[in-house]
Amino acid sequence: MKTTTTQLSQSYTVIGWHECISLPEMNLLDFAIKVDTGAKTTALHAQNIETFTKDGGKWVRFTAPSPHGVEGQTCEFPVFTKRDITNTSGTPETRIVIRTPMVLAGRRWKIDISLTDRGNMRFPLILGRRALRSRNILVHPDQSYLVSDKPDFEG
Repeated sequence: MKTTTTQLSQSYTVIGWHECISLPEMNLLDFAIKVDTGAKTTALHAQNIETFTKDGGKWVRFTAPSPHGVEGQTCEFPVFTKRDITNTSGTPETRIVIRTPMVLAGRRWKIDISLTDRGNMRFPLILGRRALRSRNILVHPDQSYLVSDKPDFEG
């Protein structure tokens, strides 16, 4: 059995497997998410998903979740791409993907988000590993809310 030791020569931000993020272009601020390093792509709960043409390009309109029990709001974004993604049941499905800024641990960068029905899931968003790649972020598998405040519903 091969054993290797890696020294961390760079500065890393350690986050928990549950954190709060913001998606400012959707007005979703400081809402709880689950970090899922087993998922490649970030997935957001979206309802009433419909595509349309605007200014000669493909756009998507959907109802975004509300993090605090208030009715969700309608959002419109350019369609970044479509991807074949395997859902939590292991079934492949083609999803619309948008690109939007995310704020985590005081840092902001653009991420790709697939739109899907996550209505029966505890968290409206899972943060996949592509969103964390090349950002010097490590995920602590046994801790939550290391870089954000714990939401009230977590008790």
